[in-house]
Amino acid sequence: MIELRSLASLGGDNHGWLDTKHHFSFADYYDRQRMNWGILRVWNDDTIQSNTGFPAHSHADMEIITYVREGAITHQDNLGNKGRTPAGDVQVMSAGTGITHSEYNLEPGITRIFQIWIMPNRRGEKPSWGSQAFPKGDRAGAFVTLASGIAGDKDVLPLRADARVLGATVKAGESVEYRFSSADRYGYLVLATGAASVNGVALHKQDGAAIHGEETIRITATADTEVVLVDAAPLQ
Repeated sequence: MIELRSLASLGGDNHGWLDTKHHFSFADYYDRQRMNWGILRVWNDDTIQSNTGFPAHSHADMEIITYVREGAITHQDNLGNKGRTPAGDVQVMSAGTGITHSEYNLEPGITRIFQIWIMPNRRGEKPSWGSQAFPKGDRAGAFVTLASGIAGDKDVLPLRADARVLGATVKAGESVEYRFSSADRYGYLVLATGAASVNGVALHKQDGAAIHGEETIRITATADTEVVLVDAAPLQ
């Protein structure tokens, strides 16, 4: 099963400094059919104006992944971590027992991010934050794992969850495939740019696809496309 979730169907709001789209119920947007997808809880598509951002606020018991699509995001938290994550790179915050952080766009232009929340399978641990640069060429024509809590995934940002976050770039007319370990996994895929079909279902820029019961997906690009995919366990 692959369900198209078009950009036009998403929740969200434009706050001036922040234009946000919600693939799942979040803040003032509530849709009981879009509460989670397996252990994937949040996928926000945020455009943040220059020299604005999210002031200090707190989280607990959540894995929060930020995939930067354009510009850069600057993180600071009460653990003393501070870092700038530019476009194409990824940061992961394991909120654990509690963390307070801020996220700002300190760049001269807009910053665009996907912020992804995944429910952890380990609680009561100390919070942590990390950022990692991933060679962009490695994603050309193949999925690359960026963050994962699945055994055997190496050289990636760690997650305290039975899930992985992957990225790929696909040239127009070309295809990439991804095989889930079993048909009970929950996949969620969003096009950061471009246009493509997923097992024949057509998507455009910023559209999402909710995937379940599929062992393999094939993404065929009709324009140069950047894809982000989450492979998540069922919600227990």
